[in-house]
Amino acid sequence: MNSLSLALLVVPLIAVAASLIATVVGRVVKVPIVVFEILLGIILGPSLLGWVQPDEFTTALADFGLAMLFFMAGTEIDFAVIRGRPLTRAALGWAISLAAGLAVAIAFTPTLEAGVIVGIALGSTALGTLLPVLRDAGELHTPFGTAVIAVGAAGEFGPLLAISLFLSGRNPGLAAVVLLGFAVIAALAITVAARGKYTGLNRLISATLHTSGQLAIRLVVLIIAALVVLSVVLGLDMLLGAFAAGVLWRVFVAHAQPADRHVVEIKLDAIAFGFLVPIFFVNTGLTFDLPALLGDPTALVLLPVLLVLLVLVRGLPGLLAAPVGSSRADKRAIVFFSATGLPVIVAVTTIGTDTGLLTSALAAALVAAGMLSVLFFPVLGLAQHQRSTAAPPAPGTAGAAP
Repeated sequence: MNSLSLALLVVPLIAVAASLIATVVGRVVKVPIVVFEILLGIILGPSLLGWVQPDEFTTALADFGLAMLFFMAGTEIDFAVIRGRPLTRAALGWAISLAAGLAVAIAFTPTLEAGVIVGIALGSTALGTLLPVLRDAGELHTPFGTAVIAVGAAGEFGPLLAISLFLSGRNPGLAAVVLLGFAVIAALAITVAARGKYTGLNRLISATLHTSGQLAIRLVVLIIAALVVLSVVLGLDMLLGAFAAGVLWRVFVAHAQPADRHVVEIKLDAIAFGFLVPIFFVNTGLTFDLPALLGDPTALVLLPVLLVLLVLVRGLPGLLAAPVGSSRADKRAIVFFSATGLPVIVAVTTIGTDTGLLTSALAAALVAAGMLSVLFFPVLGLAQHQRSTAAPPAPGTAGAAP
């Protein structure tokens, strides 16, 4: 059996096994499924057993999975809900995180460019990882959930902007002009989508929901492809286009019938989290350079330091978005949720290793810190929030506005 055939079998096998393990473990403690996808990828991949090797095919599918993850994150952001205080404070918190991350990273990395990469990684939040946790806990539409989503939106979109500005290979001034051009095009598309009713198109979408036509899903693929290609042509990170595509789709589909919209959302969830996104996380495990991490004492020492820095650099500034009257437990929960990061860390370290700006050991330490944050921080954050909801409200906080 050649490597491609083996990968085609083992990657879905890992995805199924991860789902089963997460379900069983979830009866005791809620652990994000991505943890098991990555761990199984590491165990069965080149780092340990070597049963499956990542190849061009799985890497290409993993890139699609990462784009789909950011697309889904964009679809989950309701700007009408998070605008105002939550989004403003979340954006300010991310700006503080970026400044702190750059200052700290530049101090211990060998070059300025490496410091920029590490600083951006430290300032990221894994919104796509947190959304299922919030959804399963019934917190998506609460003031607490709104605050976490705002922090996650800033911590996912902000780093994409920073990557496009500082890691595009252009002069930052020119990169800013190009980024502005992309923003104008995306904003015009979103404005047009918001103002139109598209009655005829919605009828066609409804008519093909349960046929082989599947117009809604084909439109999603077209929107993602269009904005991803636009971002690539402009020399920006493709994930910026995928994220913008998610925002555009949310605005566009708002005009559809609620029942049709619900069916489309279920289909997109199935494609994203049943197919493409798991491949990205499994491939992250398959490509994780465990020997480089274990073979470098400096990287091993740096791993817990980076984990703590995620809390200090990204977690603490996230407190700015905490709802008014939040308990101490809820504030601690927001710190843990804010400090959870992985997809952006994987993306930015890949850029770093591909360009030779990061060593494999430092990149592995960063990704390992991101994996540990996904393993521990959402669990700790949810436990803190549940502790807060179980406790009686503090005097003077009842009825406080978010």
